[in-house]
Amino acid sequence: MNRMLEGVRVIEGSAFVAAPLCGMTLAQQGCDVIRFDPLRGGLDARRWPLTKDGKSLYWAGLNKGKRSLAVDTRKPEGRELVTALIQAPGPGNGIFLTNFPVTGWLSYETLKEGREDLIMLNLLGNPDGSSAVDYTVNCAVGIPFATGPAHGDVAVNPINHALPAWDLITGVTAALGLVTAERHRRLTGEGQFIKLSLSDVAMAMVGNLGYIAEAEVMHEDRHAFGNYLYGAYGRDFLTRDHRIIYIVAITERMWTELGRATGLADRFKLIEPLLDVDLSKEGERFKARDAISAVIEPWVAARTLDEIKIAFEGTGVCWGPYQTFQQMLEEDPRCSEANPMFKEIEQPGIGSYLVPGSPLEFGRAGRGTPRPAPMLGQHTDEILSTVLGLGDGQIGKLRDEKVVGGPIAL
Repeated sequence: MNRMLEGVRVIEGSAFVAAPLCGMTLAQQGCDVIRFDPLRGGLDARRWPLTKDGKSLYWAGLNKGKRSLAVDTRKPEGRELVTALIQAPGPGNGIFLTNFPVTGWLSYETLKEGREDLIMLNLLGNPDGSSAVDYTVNCAVGIPFATGPAHGDVAVNPINHALPAWDLITGVTAALGLVTAERHRRLTGEGQFIKLSLSDVAMAMVGNLGYIAEAEVMHEDRHAFGNYLYGAYGRDFLTRDHRIIYIVAITERMWTELGRATGLADRFKLIEPLLDVDLSKEGERFKARDAISAVIEPWVAARTLDEIKIAFEGTGVCWGPYQTFQQMLEEDPRCSEANPMFKEIEQPGIGSYLVPGSPLEFGRAGRGTPRPAPMLGQHTDEILSTVLGLGDGQIGKLRDEKVVGGPIAL
């Protein structure tokens, strides 16, 4: 983490992906993010993937660099503690991030009674407050019908993807929202309640990419084209040693370099009069994608992955190998300590392994070293003492009454 947002404190009550990712993103830039959870862990404390000992790699991955308070908010004393943290005085305090239902003691109206300039961001499934997760949002925005094998003009066999894209974009958008609101408060003294829903993020993004306009203006749906890159040229190919690569030619330079590096430029030229296309244009390359692929396929099939790396090295060809997660870890220097974003750290309860820090690289602040996720309740006493000013006797009483707890390695 770096220290660019040092002095800003965010209280986080969260589960799943988007909200924890928001908090982690802020923590990586120096925010003091305090996550509160039930005494035995929250909804995602043991979510897959798990180690053989049942420790959640998922939870550890999304909570790096935070502090942890284990507290029973079913009890009035627990609710009072969390409320006091959210309402704590000071210019960097008074910021609350959650995807929990914001009713009763967690409502904005109730919480701002103790701090008029409260900033609160509530992550939702749908803007009306109804439940949704990434998969139920993704199926509604057309992407699964544009994914997978080509199926012509009939929208059948939707294909879900494994990446929770809308969760990820929502988490980063939420971080931007909180930083924006905090800056506004510094300038005006005004707090505010921010709502952000998964479905709004998803529909905004497909709108930004032109998919909604395509449906309205052109009266067309985006169809699946297999692994072809829509609107330009890109496709997967099998090498002689049974590795798979992807070759892309979006710009004219990429296209020219592909022909030069492979020695196939003259054969590509023969396609133009046959199909009446101009392959210097990306859209025309999409139209001729099958013919182009028929020329490239035997060239790739005759070579190993290493031979292709040598052929493309130092050229303007845009390409990359398909890699499993293990292959990425074993073969790709971008996923290693050769990349300053990554460091081996010791994660309590799990051991030492490679983790990423922030992908942002600030010229003056640097990346900083990623910090492990906390054990559940690792900072309970520290938070109660230094943030809320409780004494040892008060903290001991809260522990005896099982209002607070920890540390526990999840």
